Amino acid sequence: MGEIILLRHGETEWSKSGRHTGRTDVPLTAEGEARARMAGEALSGRKIVTAWSSPAARARRTAELAALPVQGIDPDLWEWDYGGYEGRTTKDIQRDRPGWYLWSDGVIPGGPDGFPGESADQVGERCDRVIERVKPLVLPGSPDALEGDVALVAHGHVLRILAARWLGLPAAAGADFILGTAAICALGFEHERPGIVLWNQNTCV
Repeated sequence: MGEIILLRHGETEWSKSGRHTGRTDVPLTAEGEARARMAGEALSGRKIVTAWSSPAARARRTAELAALPVQGIDPDLWEWDYGGYEGRTTKDIQRDRPGWYLWSDGVIPGGPDGFPGESADQVGERCDRVIERVKPLVLPGSPDALEGDVALVAHGHVLRILAARWLGLPAAAGADFILGTAAICALGFEHERPGIVLWNQNTCV
């Protein structure tokens, strides 16, 4: 019986400074690349038989440096579309909207050349599609079950929402699943019930 391994991409300059990074393709920092390699070393003892990555270069590069067997790119693994808040920090947004909190207050649409933005539930719908495709590959007793783990390489908020939906929780419950850059998680089963096996494993400690 396998597990679903979640790997958040390594550090970027925007993640380091707390800027909301949805669809902007920011590269990894040198530290981000080093941490991606460390994540790969931490996962080397697992039998990961297939993997999918977000289309973002920072996720694809993380998967490459972690030496994961990426089968393809999954657009549903894109990060939350932050719309008009793309590239802004929470502190900056709160100057205009005091007390603003992403998980409860959401985002505003981008400009004519920007991104439309998404609600947490819309991100959750994407995560549900990912789960629908991947769950049979690790489900005990499934005819499609693989002999090993499946890895998904993506972003902080989308992976937090994916974990919430794996447990059958509302997408906004992802607020409670804090996840650092290049951190490793594992989703699995207990008595065929979905559960979290490992969360936010920091490869630097």
